[in-house]
Amino acid sequence: MPIFAYTARETGSGRELRNTVEAANEQAAIAALLNRNLLVVEIREKIAKRGQTRGGRVALADLVVFTRQLATMIDAGISIVQSLQALADQTPNKVMRDTVHDICTRVESGESFSEALSRHPKAFNKLYVAMVSAGEKGGLLSEILARLATYLENTERLRKKVKTALMYPTVVSIVAVVITVFLLVRVIPTFKEVYSGFGAKLPGPTLVMITISELVQHYLLYLVVLVGAGVWGWFYYIKTKNGRDFWDKLRIRLPIFGQIAHKICLARFTRTLASLVRSGVPILEVLQIVSQTVGNTVMEKAIKTSATDIERGEGISAALGKHPVFPSMIIRMLSAGEQTGNIDNMLERVANFLDEEIDTTLSGLMSLIEPLLIVFLGVVIGSMVVCMFLPIFNLANIVNGGH
Repeated sequence: MPIFAYTARETGSGRELRNTVEAANEQAAIAALLNRNLLVVEIREKIAKRGQTRGGRVALADLVVFTRQLATMIDAGISIVQSLQALADQTPNKVMRDTVHDICTRVESGESFSEALSRHPKAFNKLYVAMVSAGEKGGLLSEILARLATYLENTERLRKKVKTALMYPTVVSIVAVVITVFLLVRVIPTFKEVYSGFGAKLPGPTLVMITISELVQHYLLYLVVLVGAGVWGWFYYIKTKNGRDFWDKLRIRLPIFGQIAHKICLARFTRTLASLVRSGVPILEVLQIVSQTVGNTVMEKAIKTSATDIERGEGISAALGKHPVFPSMIIRMLSAGEQTGNIDNMLERVANFLDEEIDTTLSGLMSLIEPLLIVFLGVVIGSMVVCMFLPIFNLANIVNGGH
């Protein structure tokens, strides 16, 4: 569909606006702008660059605010176009503002809201589009948007918990590395010069520390490049299909951290499944969407295999129960939900339970990590200090040995 660049004035305030609108032809573009109370001053067709994509990624926090406000405005009886116009004007994020403007223009030109959202996959994933589509078909758009906002809020809260838990050990580890490098490069060479004047044999630990210091001084740049290349190579590898399969299998089997990663994926699976089922999306489409949003290839393959079994007539709990990646507790709750017809409520309870377990595990892990990091930092720095002060403890013998 052609894109038209226009210059227009608002009928009420007279403020001049410059933007783009998508329409079938120039007359349709002018009509769409008139419906928005805009007087067209100039309009011309814009030739888009070939292969250019519209929009960009939007932060989850901005998406939460947008969804919650849109749900509230639609529930208050404001039309979808007016709601989108208002949200676009008040959004401080430029990417979000341009995206909402484009969606508003598409809705004005005749597209459904879900179709307009699907044009921006970087901002609105398949889960978002599927729930909005179900809300449009069922006439429950405001209710579905409210559920979607709650889902996104829970996702954002869980993400913040994990980031907060990882922040402290990351900062302490970086500080420990910086202090260690500083001691090896600046402090230990000074001690070496002092001890070299004695002309006596130094203790073994001190010699080892001086040797390490010399290696770091001479090869620090190479070490930094090597570590940087290793980190880049690792992240590049896990972005490949084989690398991602390897990492996803490994990370849910790691001690302590693997349990947290597994529970996070399970919480995302159960909450997404509950939201889509409650919104009235067909179960096979639900499983297809969930498999792409769960964030782990092991679970993704298990869900897709289960979808095939369900298509053949098996129950959801029976199909998922074949895969050990899903705990028996989730399978039992699913089975109970199938029998009572309340799968969404059961899954929501499981998701809440998993969120509480993740929170408890992270709190316990933080309580354990803090003293361990302090001990680690003390052992590393303390060992270096002790190694360099050993000759001082035996200074008389070293001086006599030198003479």
